[in-house]
Amino acid sequence: MRLASLNLLHGRSLSDGLVVVDRLQDAVGALAADVLGLQEVDRGQPRSHGRHLTREAAEAMGAAGWRFVPALIGTPGSGWRAAQDGDDDTTEPAYGCGLVSRYPVTAWHTIRLPAVRFRSPVLVPGPRRLLWLDDEPRVAIAAVVTTPRGPMTVATTHLSFIPGWNAVQLRRVCRALDGLPGPRVLLGDLNMPPPFPRLVSRWRPLAKVATYPSTGPRVQIDHVLGSGRLPRVTAVEARTVAVSDHQALVVEL
Repeated sequence: MRLASLNLLHGRSLSDGLVVVDRLQDAVGALAADVLGLQEVDRGQPRSHGRHLTREAAEAMGAAGWRFVPALIGTPGSGWRAAQDGDDDTTEPAYGCGLVSRYPVTAWHTIRLPAVRFRSPVLVPGPRRLLWLDDEPRVAIAAVVTTPRGPMTVATTHLSFIPGWNAVQLRRVCRALDGLPGPRVLLGDLNMPPPFPRLVSRWRPLAKVATYPSTGPRVQIDHVLGSGRLPRVTAVEARTVAVSDHQALVVEL
């Protein structure tokens, strides 16, 4: 069983700043994941040529089931509003998370994570400037999948960049997942380095490897956490892909 998490950066390549769907599909196909969690995913956005990026990933995987759930409607950094449950199939530009599975999916679940209501300081890497930024709403998607070893729950999320608030969000996600069929795995960009995901969630980390930035990664903010009687981990890899500013995190069970 091969699980992967990838923060897409809406499909943009750092080499030329372009969004080329063929690159995205090639990157996803090369990961050869059975279940893939995607973050920073566009649907119908001009910057990604109006494409449905989760659908593109699903086609590249030959997926049995997939879902995109918006965290916000509109364009990040421009005009937007927090997405609601009725927005999953809207034709408006949207931005959120996607989950794609080669295994059959018997149930889908959405966990909405509101934004902090005030601006927060963020230390920008590189020039190490301190910026005051508005938070954005977040979302987690969970799927109950039928694997060769039986049912399990796999989820993906992209948590806030605000320290402390992302811990609150992680606890909320894990509490919700604890009510779903086990064993359980959470894939995603948690925006926190080790050991905080383990300490906050009390789930066990299945991968310990730097994932950010994509070139010369120095810190792990992308994680795979597990709960319950999972098969043993046989391989872990952080892989550079042709899109994104993150490396893809791959775990084999």
